[in-house]
Amino acid sequence: MIQIKKILSGTLLVAMACMGAQAQNVRSKNPHSQMHKQLLASQTKSSDQIKLIERNTFIDLIEDLEPEIDIYTEGWNSKRVNPFQEKDVPNQKVIDVTGYHMPVKNIRITSNYGYRAKFGRMHKGIDMGIKMRDTIYAAFDGKVRLTNYEAKGYGNYVILRHPNGLETIYGHLTKALVKPEQTVRAGQPIALGGNTGRSTGPHLHFETRYMGYAINPSAIFDFANRTTHTDTYTFSKKTYTKPRNYAPSRNALAKTDGNSYHAASNTQSTYTVKRGDTLSSIARSYGMSATTLRRLNKLSHADKIQAGQVLKLK
Repeated sequence: MIQIKKILSGTLLVAMACMGAQAQNVRSKNPHSQMHKQLLASQTKSSDQIKLIERNTFIDLIEDLEPEIDIYTEGWNSKRVNPFQEKDVPNQKVIDVTGYHMPVKNIRITSNYGYRAKFGRMHKGIDMGIKMRDTIYAAFDGKVRLTNYEAKGYGNYVILRHPNGLETIYGHLTKALVKPEQTVRAGQPIALGGNTGRSTGPHLHFETRYMGYAINPSAIFDFANRTTHTDTYTFSKKTYTKPRNYAPSRNALAKTDGNSYHAASNTQSTYTVKRGDTLSSIARSYGMSATTLRRLNKLSHADKIQAGQVLKLK
């Protein structure tokens, strides 16, 4: 009996020892586990912050290099000049036309937009006289939707789609310098001018379209003065074929020979601001954009004009 008690007593001591060891292990493990969890949480937080910084930096970089991508949807993969559906075109749309660049260096209009009775069809763009292989430039930031060849029409041509919703078309080219899906900046060389397709001499056929509607380019651009009429153009299904001319003395194209035009002179070089004037209204009155007027007068977007202030117009 005594022996059994000793055995039980010994067993109990061993069990208690084991429990003590386990208790020690648990007590020593808890702080370690807590520290481990804190370390992992800290690393995860740091990693997330780094990823967030990297992602934001990447997004900023993409936004700096790429135009808004949501406009590159409908008809983007189409090989047609007009890939849009009539039902989707709004009756009116205000379009930002700042950040422009003239498509050629020396503007000499040889054929205007409008109906051609001789051919029984609309001329949907403006033709500009050039020399063979003159550089052609992107009118706005954007992306190349299509480069193609059409023997009985545009010849070699390039179509750019822009973040403002416009598409510009450049026809009768000798060679395209860009490829589909390529992002371009306003003023970037995109082609060499030529005499391909349905053409009787070297010239650039230039179109401005909104969702397939061929707008009169003279409604947007003041070619005589190498600027835009205003900072925005309001597309309307009722007026898109009409040119704009806010100040004939400054903006009109005076005919000098059979086909060529140059800018008519404007003697007024300054304007005194009147009560109720805005920079935009003054700019419109003199056939220029508010951006151009600001640049002439070294004004920022935050600067306000006051009655009596004298502004330069040249």
